[in-house]
Amino acid sequence: RVEFTKREPEDTKSADSDRDVFNEKPSKEEVMAATQAEGPKRVSDSAIIHTSMGDIHIKLFPVECPKTVENFCVHSRNGYYNGHTFHRIIKGFMIQTGDPTGTGMGGESIWGGEFEDEFHSTLRHDRPYTLSMANAGSYTNGSQFFITVVPTPWLDNKHTVFGRVTKGMEVVQRISNVKVDPKTDKPYEDVSIIILLSVE
Repeated sequence: RVEFTKREPEDTKSADSDRDVFNEKPSKEEVMAATQAEGPKRVSDSAIIHTSMGDIHIKLFPVECPKTVENFCVHSRNGYYNGHTFHRIIKGFMIQTGDPTGTGMGGESIWGGEFEDEFHSTLRHDRPYTLSMANAGSYTNGSQFFITVVPTPWLDNKHTVFGRVTKGMEVVQRISNVKVDPKTDKPYEDVSIIILLSVE
């Protein structure tokens, strides 16, 4: 955190008066302290996805999946997901979004590129309305995610579960029932995220 002195310049003269404090780089310790202080603020334990078909409330798991939840929350706060469409919808299975290109081929993490999986023994695809990361194989998480509408145990240890829907299940169901192109699973009419908010 940057702090500014309230004292007048003449009051700050001392043995360090020759230092150029405005252009001086912070020490490694100061950078570490600032990073640690900001760390908890980067993640939330809940989020709301405002879609063109209604609101979906999500409980997140930052303790079990810290990196995945951080990626999701920072993207949310930066407005990254706003306007994204649900580009892949499979009735009786899941709805997928998080790709800025809307093709299923785009998106990246907040660090650029991809990041590793975070599987946890207590977070499984054992129930509907599970929030999970879409990927193209191990260690290929970017920004795309999906919400299931049925238990999908075959996805365990392949996709990182990092949240559950707590409210708006009927919205997820409505989205999953829209008409899609059977060749691409892409909806004929766009269903989009208006705004995605991570809740403090």
